[in-house]
Amino acid sequence: MNLTSFFTELKRRNVVRMAGLYLVGAWLLVQVAGTLLPVFDAPAWVMKTVVALLAVGLVPALIFAWAFELTPAGLKRDEDVTPGESIAPQTARRMNRLIIAVLLLALGYFGFDKFVLTPRREAALVAATEKSVAARPASAATPAINAKSIAVLPFVNMSADAGNQYFSDGISEELLNALVHVDGIAVASRTSSFAYRGSPLGTTAIAAALKVGYIVEGSVRKSGDKVRITAQLIDALHDRHLFSQTYDRDLTDIFAIQDEIANAVVAALRGTLA
Repeated sequence: MNLTSFFTELKRRNVVRMAGLYLVGAWLLVQVAGTLLPVFDAPAWVMKTVVALLAVGLVPALIFAWAFELTPAGLKRDEDVTPGESIAPQTARRMNRLIIAVLLLALGYFGFDKFVLTPRREAALVAATEKSVAARPASAATPAINAKSIAVLPFVNMSADAGNQYFSDGISEELLNALVHVDGIAVASRTSSFAYRGSPLGTTAIAAALKVGYIVEGSVRKSGDKVRITAQLIDALHDRHLFSQTYDRDLTDIFAIQDEIANAVVAALRGTLA
């Protein structure tokens, strides 16, 4: 069987349609699971198991579609189906309609999640944090925050390629590493700071939650061999910028770029705390 015949056979046996239907259905299931599982406080491994099972299930589904055909008499092995018994074209049309229906359902869920569920979750998170901060007694809230403390939030990846997130995270981690070695300042852990990736909360609310006086945040835009990095140092207690700088560099040595930004932020911080 040559390649052309193989692809023709894949289409005749509706294997391609099965792949499309399975992938769209699996994506929809993952999205629904991602919404429902946190409601029941399900551990992280449950979601990973769901994704793994769906990924593993693709191959058996395609093999099944290749080996069997649905006939008026029920499922039969493909080689046992005579041309007169075959209803593959009718099955193909049904699968096309089913794929369209599942796609519409997936798009509907995507829109509902983006424009209804996500804003509600973000609003609830903001309200809960603000209520928690406001409920603290004034006498107790001030000592809870160490004025000489800082958190480095994950830099936002503004590049079109989501794969550049590793570079943005590297900038944040290098800054955190440099700040750890500054005498007289406490640095919030990476785990605590990175938990606020993409958070709708403002820097003042995040600083209050992390109990720090300063916040470092920024963004990274990478295109080809060029990179633009914006870094900001914020006095969260007084809600003011102490340092903001944009760096346009050639991407020849990412470690040198990270060191340059880290040193600039540390210098600004030393001047503030001096």
